[in-house]
Amino acid sequence: MRRFVVAGLAGTLAGIIATTQVAGPLVAQEAKSNSKVYEQLDLFGDIFERIRAQYVEEVDAGELIEAAIDGMLTSLDPHSSYLSPEDAAQMRVQTRGEFGGLGIEVTQEEGFVKVVSPIDGTPADEAGIEAGDFITHVDGESVLGLTLDKAVELMRGPVGSEIVITVVREGEDEPFDVSIIRDTIKLTAVRARTQGTSVVLRVTTFNDQTYPNLEEGLKKQVEAAGGIDKINGIVLDLRNNPGGLLTQAIKVSDAFLNSGEIVSTRGRNPEDGERFNATDGDLAQGKPVVVLINGGSASASEIVAGALQDHRRAIVVGTKSFGKGSVQTVMPLRGDGAMRLTTARYYTPSGRSIQALGVSPDIVVEQPRRRPEAEEEAASPRARSEADLRGRLNNDSLSEDEIRQIEEDRAKAEATAELRQEDYQLAYAIDILKGLSAFTPAK
Repeated sequence: MRRFVVAGLAGTLAGIIATTQVAGPLVAQEAKSNSKVYEQLDLFGDIFERIRAQYVEEVDAGELIEAAIDGMLTSLDPHSSYLSPEDAAQMRVQTRGEFGGLGIEVTQEEGFVKVVSPIDGTPADEAGIEAGDFITHVDGESVLGLTLDKAVELMRGPVGSEIVITVVREGEDEPFDVSIIRDTIKLTAVRARTQGTSVVLRVTTFNDQTYPNLEEGLKKQVEAAGGIDKINGIVLDLRNNPGGLLTQAIKVSDAFLNSGEIVSTRGRNPEDGERFNATDGDLAQGKPVVVLINGGSASASEIVAGALQDHRRAIVVGTKSFGKGSVQTVMPLRGDGAMRLTTARYYTPSGRSIQALGVSPDIVVEQPRRRPEAEEEAASPRARSEADLRGRLNNDSLSEDEIRQIEEDRAKAEATAELRQEDYQLAYAIDILKGLSAFTPAK
């Protein structure tokens, strides 16, 4: 027994010696690395003092430090940045659904400001700004070389004031100017309506009101239709939705799932990863769901589309989404400022990251550009049918109620056909629901 204990101690001592031998170089390497960091911080302090003392004009020390912090963060990726106290307050207001501005979500690409998406019903949307547009100038001033925050600052201004932005758009030969009047942006997170026998849930953003709006909107449409059995499915329209709160994306996904993973996040350290799972309860009660996406669908929108697609709960229709697969954490700083730091990537239930790749639709459907009215073809005259012929035989096999039902169904089909002229992608989604309901056996 004594021999066993001694052998154990010897093994322990050997382990300590081996550890010491390995740790020595590691400690030295870490000390060297720290020494280099301190040298660089001394260099920063030296440069800071020289700028304050010798720059051609007097500079504000606080602004200089904020610029250095912002430069450090923006060098990491397009979504990390410093938020001044004013910007931090504006962001908090925006997540509540009301703020001043143009109504566009932007990112930065190749030095220019790129529109992720205009927000429905905002000045930018009404002025014709489209997802994928590049903004090169603001009131004649180039944004090339500016940080994203500085470019956004140029676009801010008092409500009611005019701004002229220069836009480069794919398919257009020359840049063109767009005049926009700034306004207070009031976001309606979800707009619900019934098109034929399909409920359309247009989700414009993911803020604090998104899930409550979606739940209430769907409930009202189902009640107005006479119950869930009276609708053939749901279109979840996430086009030009730039994203927002991760918590809301999880809730919206959970609204149509009974179980399973919704999304997972993985940070720098494996132990920091999180998984979010669905809870029992499907607001659509098993009815078919079609999700609409396009190049302006980003972040939280892609979480929802990816989750419902991976679980085969929805058919995803449209064009490839934006491809923002990273998570930003907003961290308060002293002085009421904050920093937005990319802390994780998110993954769909199947384990795929959509960073820079986007969600690929199950059915690719492009939205045709609307032609100017002068170029639109004149509507062809209505074709004559048997019902137009004089002396025709009456249809005596159907009751008046049956004939009325046929005419109502035909009117709904014609309304969908008219919708194709206005919104081809949405009409396509509704047609899919019609097709699915036609082959769904009655319970």
